[in-house]
Amino acid sequence: MTERSAAPQIGAGLPIQEVSRILGVPAPTLRAWELRYGVPDTPRSPGGHRRYSVDALNQVRLMRDEIARGRRAAEAARAVQALRAQTGPAREFVDEMLAASARMEPGRVRAVLDRAADELGLPAAMDDVLMPAMRQVGLWWETGRCDIAQEHLASEAARGWLSKLAAFAPAPRRRDPVLLACGPRDLHTLGLEALAVLLAYDGLPCRVLGARTPAPSLVNAVRATSASAAVVVSHLSVGRRPAIEAIRAVATPGTLVFYAGNAFLFSRAREGVPGTYLGENLTAAAATVASAIATTSAAD
Repeated sequence: MTERSAAPQIGAGLPIQEVSRILGVPAPTLRAWELRYGVPDTPRSPGGHRRYSVDALNQVRLMRDEIARGRRAAEAARAVQALRAQTGPAREFVDEMLAASARMEPGRVRAVLDRAADELGLPAAMDDVLMPAMRQVGLWWETGRCDIAQEHLASEAARGWLSKLAAFAPAPRRRDPVLLACGPRDLHTLGLEALAVLLAYDGLPCRVLGARTPAPSLVNAVRATSASAAVVVSHLSVGRRPAIEAIRAVATPGTLVFYAGNAFLFSRAREGVPGTYLGENLTAAAATVASAIATTSAAD
């Protein structure tokens, strides 16, 4: 993420126009969600105006993202309410990780993730603890509840944890690697790194090419490594077109191609895109990649 100017301070709550600006949801839509579905249930100021708390902002973000995945508004609202009602070990680990992040304790962040992996298993630690916690930190940063230093600290602590896991992954069972890259305009690599760890524990060698990978560089890497597969991730709508160009550039015979990210949440954003869409669940994405590689290898 890049540093913002004039970050909003939530305090007693943000007005609806500010929430609309931050999360990209029109104010009339926010009012309709609350009136029709009860998401979010916002308190009012003494003058009768809506005031959005941190929890309300999170509900709006979840609602927005569920609709982007293709759900109808009523279904999205039920999904948001179910997520808010979640309890249990995973939720407790998320809360612990957020508390450690707020106290600027990177060692504690990694310790919480270690415990989550031990108690829940590595896939659940990724999908139910790491990624939800990092999305929450991102929302805090968007809305001014934390500054860029805290966001960076949480990201680097998580990245350090993933690096340690990668270092202790079992020896790969094959030579041709899976290449994982962000689209040419995308910066966020954490989900990509988490997916690489899950693939490594499936016995697949991985190379993470990182942020803003130009299409020619991705093509050259595929050729140089004789890669079995390439994964391209794009989260920014403005980065979808160059990401698709990169996907098309490597979608050649002999190379499996996969893609993921918020830029492809809408089904229409995936029309005409070669390769396989991986969705948002890291565990399912890793299984899809591993299964496709195994099937291709068996057919050779």
